[in-house]
Amino acid sequence: MNQEFLHPTDLLLQFINRIYNHGMTTTSGGNLSIRDENGDIWITPAGVDKGSLTRGDMVCVKEDGTVLGIHKPSSEFPFHRLIYQARPDLKAIIHAHPPALVSFSIVRRIPDTRLLPNERQICGEIGIAPYALPGSEQLGENIAAVFKSGIDTVMLENHGVVVGAGDLPQAFNRFETLDFCARLEIEARRIGNPVLLTDEDYDIVRNKSTRQLDTYIRDTCTSEEKEIRQDMCALMRRAYKQGLFTSTQGTFSHRLFGHDFVITPYGKDRNHLEPGDLVRIENGKAEAGKQPSKSVFLHEAIYKMQPHVDSVIIAHPPNIMAFAVTDAVFDSRTIPESYILLRGMPKLPFNAVYNEPERTASLFRPDTPIAIVNNNCVIVAGQSLLNAFDRLEVAEYSAKSILSARTLGNVIHIDDDRIRELESAFNLD
Repeated sequence: MNQEFLHPTDLLLQFINRIYNHGMTTTSGGNLSIRDENGDIWITPAGVDKGSLTRGDMVCVKEDGTVLGIHKPSSEFPFHRLIYQARPDLKAIIHAHPPALVSFSIVRRIPDTRLLPNERQICGEIGIAPYALPGSEQLGENIAAVFKSGIDTVMLENHGVVVGAGDLPQAFNRFETLDFCARLEIEARRIGNPVLLTDEDYDIVRNKSTRQLDTYIRDTCTSEEKEIRQDMCALMRRAYKQGLFTSTQGTFSHRLFGHDFVITPYGKDRNHLEPGDLVRIENGKAEAGKQPSKSVFLHEAIYKMQPHVDSVIIAHPPNIMAFAVTDAVFDSRTIPESYILLRGMPKLPFNAVYNEPERTASLFRPDTPIAIVNNNCVIVAGQSLLNAFDRLEVAEYSAKSILSARTLGNVIHIDDDRIRELESAFNLD
């Protein structure tokens, strides 16, 4: 979706809806603003239900203080104004109270963004501002002082978080990614001590991110490919809605014929992908004018080595990733459906996606449809789009069940005799 020409009221409505509908703020909590090219600040209103806002509810505060609109601006407007004064480069601000980030704010800690490879880059340096009365000038001064130091993301003691950026989509990406990091760290600490990435791990990512495919000019798109593209976009939006993807993370691909396939593009909001955004890979070359996911070489290797696989997903859902960032072992022998769809789930080293795509691809035989990569991702292979998506859902739901079960008592897995019974009944070779 091209948001360049959307009016500030439409952008505010779009992103406050995403934040509220994903449980990252309450009916009365949180506020968003945009500073336009005239210096006017467009902001969400005070005292209006976040679940029923319209574009007409948004408020414009002119540079001279004149308020335009049918409502008062958010009670937190003072800190928005002070942040924009301190940082003329910022054009958008998000403030909200997602439960996971509130948890960190009330123990006065910052979520660690070094659990996965891209989160540190997306979020940047994170500061923390001292507590002050909500809506007060003092709170605004506390927050603005941290922003003035060049930091774009600020945790508020016993309050929540404030994120600034050059536009609202970028601010949302930072905000959503930090919330994801907070949820991941909380889940991981329920089963062990999180393991952080090292400088050497980040060097691996940087060294491999420069590799590019040659390109070609696509001249046709068959009806079958168009249908695949539409189905992929529909499932990616569903994955985003269910928390399996974030706006910046999650890759889907599907085989076309032979070794050719269609894959998610790099750097585009997963909730707004359209069929034309997806990238076709043909004879090892990428569709001209588009940048495929950085994991494209692993997808390519799987399609070359595993003829039974027609769809691949790489994702980072927080419950299954709790096992990826700790030493805890995920065991799919929880309920029959989990074992049937997931089987054994090996844990692979962090560099498996980057340095050894062929070796990693060789693992995805029929009896190994899914694998966890330490501090990185979960890789899912399927015989169809829906089959791969189903496996991803089952993996995340199974992980969530295990995490919850550990607070109730000892997890009791299905025993070996009953596993053999399942394998016989469902022809699991």
